[in-house]
Amino acid sequence: MGDSDARKIRNICILAHVDHGKTTLADHLIAATGGGVLHPKLAGKLRFMDYLDEEQRRAITMKSSSIALHYKDYAINLIDSPGHMDFCCEVSTAARLSDGALVLVDAVEGVHIQTHAVLRQAWIEKVTPCLVLNKIDRLICELRLSPTEAYNRLLRIVHEVNGIMSAYKSEKYLSDVDSILAGPTSGVGDENIELIEDDEEDTFQPQKGNVAFVCALDGWGFGIHEFAEFYASKLGASAVVLQKALWGPRYFNSKTKMIVGKKGLGGASKARPMFVQFVLEPLWQVYQAALEPDGDKAVLEKVVKSFNLSVPPRELQNKDPKVLLQAVMSRWLPLSDTILSMVVKCMPDPIAAQSFRISRLLPKREILDKVVDPNVLAEADHVRKSIEACDSSPGAPCVAYVSKMFAVPMKMLPQRGPHGEILSNFTDEGGNGESDECFLAFARIFSGILSSGQKVFVLSALYDPLRGESMQKHIQEAELHSLYLMMGQGLKPVASAKAGNVVAIRGLGQHILKTATLSSTRNSWPFSSMAFQVAPTLRVAIEPSDPADMSALMKGLRLLNRADPFVEVTVSSRGEHVLAAAGEVHLERCIKDLKERFAKVSLEVSPPLVSYKETIEGNLSNPLENLKQLSSSSDYVEKITPNGRCTIRVQVMKLPPTLTKVLDESADLLGNIIGGKLEQSSKSLEIQASSVGEDENPKDTLRKRMVDAVEVDMVSGNENDKERAEKCKAKWLKLLRRIWALGPRQVGPNILLVPDYKRNSSECSVLLRGSPYVSARLGFAENSSSGDMAADTSSEVIESLYKEAESLESSVLSGFQLAAAAGPLCEEPMWGLAFVIEAYISPLTAQPDESEAMQQSEQYGLFTGQVMTAVKDACRAAVLQRKPRLVEAMYFCELNTPTEYLGSMYAVLSRRRARVLKEEMQEGSPLFTVHAYVPVSESFGFADELRRWTSGAASALLVLSHWEALPEDPFFVPKTEEEIEEFGDGSSVLPNTARKLIDAVRRRKGLPVEEKVVQHATKQRTLARKV
Repeated sequence: MGDSDARKIRNICILAHVDHGKTTLADHLIAATGGGVLHPKLAGKLRFMDYLDEEQRRAITMKSSSIALHYKDYAINLIDSPGHMDFCCEVSTAARLSDGALVLVDAVEGVHIQTHAVLRQAWIEKVTPCLVLNKIDRLICELRLSPTEAYNRLLRIVHEVNGIMSAYKSEKYLSDVDSILAGPTSGVGDENIELIEDDEEDTFQPQKGNVAFVCALDGWGFGIHEFAEFYASKLGASAVVLQKALWGPRYFNSKTKMIVGKKGLGGASKARPMFVQFVLEPLWQVYQAALEPDGDKAVLEKVVKSFNLSVPPRELQNKDPKVLLQAVMSRWLPLSDTILSMVVKCMPDPIAAQSFRISRLLPKREILDKVVDPNVLAEADHVRKSIEACDSSPGAPCVAYVSKMFAVPMKMLPQRGPHGEILSNFTDEGGNGESDECFLAFARIFSGILSSGQKVFVLSALYDPLRGESMQKHIQEAELHSLYLMMGQGLKPVASAKAGNVVAIRGLGQHILKTATLSSTRNSWPFSSMAFQVAPTLRVAIEPSDPADMSALMKGLRLLNRADPFVEVTVSSRGEHVLAAAGEVHLERCIKDLKERFAKVSLEVSPPLVSYKETIEGNLSNPLENLKQLSSSSDYVEKITPNGRCTIRVQVMKLPPTLTKVLDESADLLGNIIGGKLEQSSKSLEIQASSVGEDENPKDTLRKRMVDAVEVDMVSGNENDKERAEKCKAKWLKLLRRIWALGPRQVGPNILLVPDYKRNSSECSVLLRGSPYVSARLGFAENSSSGDMAADTSSEVIESLYKEAESLESSVLSGFQLAAAAGPLCEEPMWGLAFVIEAYISPLTAQPDESEAMQQSEQYGLFTGQVMTAVKDACRAAVLQRKPRLVEAMYFCELNTPTEYLGSMYAVLSRRRARVLKEEMQEGSPLFTVHAYVPVSESFGFADELRRWTSGAASALLVLSHWEALPEDPFFVPKTEEEIEEFGDGSSVLPNTARKLIDAVRRRKGLPVEEKVVQHATKQRTLARKV
């Protein structure tokens, strides 16, 4: 059994943009090979995998679900995934458990933004993709293209998808080359050169058999291979030769019976490529014969006769041309055979797949500790090898990966066990029967045999087997209650399952929150975390309508947090329960689940809480001025602590935007480097491993990215003046050696610089110097201790002051962190600022009595607290002084709309403060594609309004793109004559957008807002409010 058994398994998922036909395709595969759960007549109409009411109502898939199919003697686990941007975390869970992916593209709409996202997901997870071009019939019936035009369109789509894949390949190729060039030259280079794939060949080639042309709704589809076999005997050529010739610029010369290229055609310019002549034209003829009123029915009969199709006469005589067409086409070119034969032929079995996916699933760890137990290491290596080989022998270590938990109502669980015995399902493990939901783990077994009742260890992503004792909180022992094979909504109990299978496991509800690795041994590395394409950005505060229901809501939130792989539940600083979701549709589903399934109480949902950031206006065209301001000693804000002993001077300037972006993106990595947890940092690195060479040191990579970012900004700011750009770059590199801390929360996009030593303290006060700790950690500077200060210690007073200054360093840091976390405009985090904080400490003024000195310090509270508050206030005052600006998050928005609705679509965009980037006509279709940036704060209800205004014709997709500063000054008052003429005098100026946004946030947070409560006191107000 064992080995040959695993070779007969295929784990595949279906990925595509929303509404490109994934669930319809899955329906046909289930109808043909699902063991009678779905009648072929209903395939495509029933949407079997969308079994939730909400999915049927909205007609979109909202979760990934699996079903086991049997095709010939192969077992195929098919996972259907959502295409909507809000649910792309479900795509990650599907891709992690699969070895192959069917990527669907609509032949009319072509490649869309989500197609890019799912191809990237497949590439990151090292899943083998096959391309399926769906809705071919729309080219005939809707767009009425000729066969040649249709061929050119299909050619273009295949070319575009190959372009996307080759971009990912070349990205990896370049980073591989870089890592080889950067690495040591001795011996290593030669081995690595073989690893770099040759990127000459396109990923998807119809002649290789990994592209299918289908119409999922009508249930027919074909690959080049099918037609090559039809024509082999007729044209007297071998099927292999024909398969190569039926795509691309190959022509058939009917006189000489030869297949020739473009040059061999000679004068006959009317020749059509063989794909058009032998594949598309017969299809077009069948369609015209069936659908045109004066169609030639003889064509259909000829097809039926020549291919020996058994079409019931009842269907041949049907008056509805669509039924007749479907009857003939689905028997002539059955969809399920085409797709599943392609799956079996082009996609790897678990044994082959795991050997090349292992580098993504379990990356090699560098062992930094010298003292490790060799037995633990040997066993961890043995586990890795058995996963690589997909070892399903009884003695192999058992390892599985849970990619998500999903909730199933108790009444849906099977009542009988694998051998027909009656089960009592209500022995809820440790859940004391508190809910009607049972949590199942959606898992794939990577090695060994998993059986119900078995005891396994549950490892979280942070578990490290080499550090046994300190890792207790990352490992738990659990007993598996039962195993099920998933059949869409149904579950089929099994006693055990071998490596390579996808199963649902019951009994882990108490142990796993979202994802985990299951292992039969403690000494195993956990699988790497999954990479999500978007982050949950839409946040709302929720509370029960009746305060007495609070405990039910808490319980419901706990269950929801476990059941949805992507939702985040937190308690804000103001004590609200905040729910973070990926988008509006996702949020609506979460609220509905809470109300109806998990909490079963009515809820009050706040308007969305939008995050902003605060920054200052920075003049990028003149970076040198910025730097001069930082080095000149005049432009600062000064605060003195209440007891007068510490004077604080703060200067602030704006960081280059690219550097800000690098700091923001690498927050996790920075946290690991600064916290000194580099051996742990492999977790956050794995996600970046697709873009970073796998053997590089993350610290060096990050340092290089920061230096490059500065270079890019300096050069773009001074294109004409090279010398000046060099000057700026040198100054910035000096500043990068002086980083004391980052903020907020130690890893943000704001920098605290160590004060410049040259401008030293006056005679009686001491400058608090700090140390460039972060620069030293990142390798920009050597960690200079404060030893060089000893030279100045002339008296005991000064010496004690130095000691005190050292103890106050943490207060300055805390003050900076507090200021960076809550800016002056509306207490939102700061963004892209560099602060220099100079704290001068003077000695206590001579007191006649010690007790009085004590009293004085008591009077103002602790000195450390005074310094902290003063630093915070000074930083905020410095930002206010340097023209503060609000920064808001932007969505990238892709819109598709027919020409006649362009006007109303632009009206909706302009109302939402959107900025249009480009618009282009889609070739061969009446649709326009428009790309725009829409502020997140304006995006709520955007899709609904768009549908309303364009009568449902336009569709929009939003993806979080970047942060952008609002150019408006929130404190703008007209001063010059022109401004007064344009905006009126101060009293009648309307508050600008930035001010409105700031006031809205301040109101929400309960901060004071400057506004007139009474606008016109003299105006009479009647009850009717008509005036």
